[in-house]
Amino acid sequence: MELFGTAGIRGDAVTRVTPELALSVGRAVGLDAVESDGRAEVVVGRDGRITGPALAAAVEAGLESAGADVRRAGVVPTPALAFASRGRRGVMLTASHNPPTDNGIKVFVDGEEYDRTLERGVEERVAADPSPAAWDQWGESESVDVLPSYREAVVEYAREHGSDADGLNVVVDCGNGMSALGTPQVLRELGARVVTLNGQVDGHFPGRESKPTPETLTDLCAFLADDDTEPGGDFDFGIAHDGDSDRIVVVDAEGDIVHEDTVIAIVAEHFVRDSDVDDPVVVTTPNASGRIDERVREAGGRVERVRLGALHEGIAAARAGGGDVVFAAEPWKHVHPGLGGWIDGVASAGVFTRLVAEHGLDALREPVTERPYRKVSVACPDEKKRAAMARLETTLPEAFPDADVDTEHGVRVERPDASWVLVRPSGTEPYVRIYAEADDVDALVADARAVVESALDSAE
Repeated sequence: MELFGTAGIRGDAVTRVTPELALSVGRAVGLDAVESDGRAEVVVGRDGRITGPALAAAVEAGLESAGADVRRAGVVPTPALAFASRGRRGVMLTASHNPPTDNGIKVFVDGEEYDRTLERGVEERVAADPSPAAWDQWGESESVDVLPSYREAVVEYAREHGSDADGLNVVVDCGNGMSALGTPQVLRELGARVVTLNGQVDGHFPGRESKPTPETLTDLCAFLADDDTEPGGDFDFGIAHDGDSDRIVVVDAEGDIVHEDTVIAIVAEHFVRDSDVDDPVVVTTPNASGRIDERVREAGGRVERVRLGALHEGIAAARAGGGDVVFAAEPWKHVHPGLGGWIDGVASAGVFTRLVAEHGLDALREPVTERPYRKVSVACPDEKKRAAMARLETTLPEAFPDADVDTEHGVRVERPDASWVLVRPSGTEPYVRIYAEADDVDALVADARAVVESALDSAE
């Protein structure tokens, strides 16, 4: 039984992430916690989706019937639940940026998402369908308020970076999601003047779709482009989040979205320059831009890459190799090791706001080389992916003989001019993905696509 994807369990609340599954997962997590920690505490939170209360109740019943004590955190951002899971376990009911029909389950231990080994353990327990603990060993529950301490910790952390945000004007598009309970309050505490869009938590997501994209952020972009809509005007930039506020998107004062890898490059460079360690490391993913490497190298650090959805694994590997991880990120999703081991869009909003307050957004972007970037999907049946990728490990490097090659997470070739191509199989759909960045990106994609299609034709 395979339940977990790259970001927990996720799917339709009627057919996949049902109360029955939530009960089973809760019991499995509870048994794991009790066996590992004795009389364990598990904090449970949820986002604002309509199906959240019932699913949270089912998870709590499973946990308590396994002998774990439940701490009900209620409606909170996912980073706040992760923060609250330090020193204990945590379960978050959220489908992140998925549509309102979906819901999901993320599991944490000591501030980090379960790794693949722990996820497999949960899957095995769910498949085994264990009985509850003895009646006199069931757990207890109580409500806890984790938001004040979480927001206070983020503010304290953000104040270690950049300058006071007094006089800075920021628009935050909460997307009717959980950032409405985090980012505006944090930025105001840091001194910024904040105006919110879609600032009411609503599981129907009436303001816009939960996933922040150029297509869904048109209101935010238009608001910034025409800031006469708000008395005082002159907004410095905007921030948008997804449904559970682990993602962050930045929009400039003209209403243009700042590329997600440019945001990573800016923040990563700051953390490397701000560190006083011998070997500052930034962890990112194979599809992330070379502009990150350039800025990190310029600041005196190095970049390590790990598969998508596994930043915590990359952090652990880099530390095991002797590096000091100062920042970790994949597009839109950032981990702040100085705060904790979870993905946190609210913390990124706080740090980025203070960096803009100190330097200005234009000055932060100026040293970042923003080459054109493309992502292309090529149809490939699942049964052909393995053979095609094996073929591409030879043919893609042959097509770019002057490039450095990395085959750890797909096939990535990087040319001397810093342009690059990554080819990797989709883990969820019948496609092979091509990612490319270059001044002549369309020509580079065309060349790479020809190699990929040839490999697919020869795949058995």
